[in-house]
Amino acid sequence: MDILQDNKNPLLARRELKFITQAVKNPSFPETLDLVAEKFKAVKENVAVRAIRGKFGRDTFLIEALIYDNVEAREKHEPRKKVKKIA
Repeated sequence: MDILQDNKNPLLARRELKFITQAVKNPSFPETLDLVAEKFKAVKENVAVRAIRGKFGRDTFLIEALIYDNVEAREKHEPRKKVKKIA
């Protein structure tokens, strides 16, 4: 795992990360969430994975993740999931 960028953003109460990881197949968002929480010793509820980018034929993936200081900051700044309406 190579860390490209590790910034602390005190205004939004979060840590912004960009790093490259190796995997045999494209990692899913839950797998990446577990990886970030384990590697940076964070609570899973405070982690948000923004992007997983890979290139064709390579086994390296660029991951952009945010680690919030608390759950309230995450709920305030992260977009909410859309709910399907049943008609």
